[in-house]
Amino acid sequence: MYAVLRTGGKQYKVASGDLVDVERIAGEAGDIIEFTEVLTLVDDEEVKVGTPLVEGALVKGEIMAQKRGAKILVFKSKRRKGYRKRRGHRQELTQLKITEISG
Repeated sequence: MYAVLRTGGKQYKVASGDLVDVERIAGEAGDIIEFTEVLTLVDDEEVKVGTPLVEGALVKGEIMAQKRGAKILVFKSKRRKGYRKRRGHRQELTQLKITEISG
């Protein structure tokens, strides 16, 4: 069984026991998070597609860690003008372990 859920403006395909890095969710390590924005729920033979959400579907996950992603360098320049800017960015992430998918 797997599900497609929406959090942080992105969609993630998850199955029970998966480790997923999502955008920062408030909470401490060990907290249980419930996602009700489930877009698709797939069982062995049955596929439920929401319009836009699947009614009664729930995905539970446990926060494993709050961390930061890899550094991304942003470089801007304009040719022949001598204009150059360099910036870095590190995204705040939450590592989740999916514990239960119910629908």
